[in-house]
Amino acid sequence: MAQKYEQLMLKNQLCFPLYACSRKIVGNYTPYLKPLGLTYTQYIVLMVLWEKESVNVGQLGEALHLDAGTLTPLLKRLEKAGYVTRERSKDDERVTVISITPEGDELKEKCKDIPMKMASAGSALSEKDAAELYRLLYLFLEG
Repeated sequence: MAQKYEQLMLKNQLCFPLYACSRKIVGNYTPYLKPLGLTYTQYIVLMVLWEKESVNVGQLGEALHLDAGTLTPLLKRLEKAGYVTRERSKDDERVTVISITPEGDELKEKCKDIPMKMASAGSALSEKDAAELYRLLYLFLEG
């Protein structure tokens, strides 16, 4: 019989519950985003642009913890849908600037209730525990 290594047991991995929770949360967004033709990742890109109106790809990647290889096809789809524009920076042609369009900004109205719906969807966490988890997750991301 093969030797068991405690460190390789799934139940002992911090990464697994984080991964599974992330998938569950993103899945919970689907009923709200699918009718709008959006994926969760497109939604969070739009959230950054609703706040800032215009950012370069590097800034967007930093805000979302995503690399340019992940963002580029996603941004092309958002551009094709008419929600964003992609233009070379006038100051540096190597930099691509992403801006929200009027159509993308109008989508904000359709999305404004999603955070409230997600918060009221039910969770095993109290408000205090949710705030602590949020704090710990950002502490982990910054480390």
